[in-house]
Amino acid sequence: MSATVAGALMGATLAFAGLIFGFWGFLLVLFLMGVGALVGRMLSGEIDVRALAGAFTGRRTSS
Repeated sequence: MSATVAGALMGATLAFAGLIFGFWGFLLVLFLMGVGALVGRMLSGEIDVRALAGAFTGRRTSS
């Protein structure tokens, strides 16, 4: 799936959420989409959670 198609589907989903559930439903759907994207990247190996946690706790640098 191309980035254009993914962006269009995401926009349509957010638009329907805003129309059906109002502002707070829109924000909830937006938040859950972000969580889903983060989990998907973690599972595919694009984000190293241990290195990220180490950078936030000061044990390692981010580079």
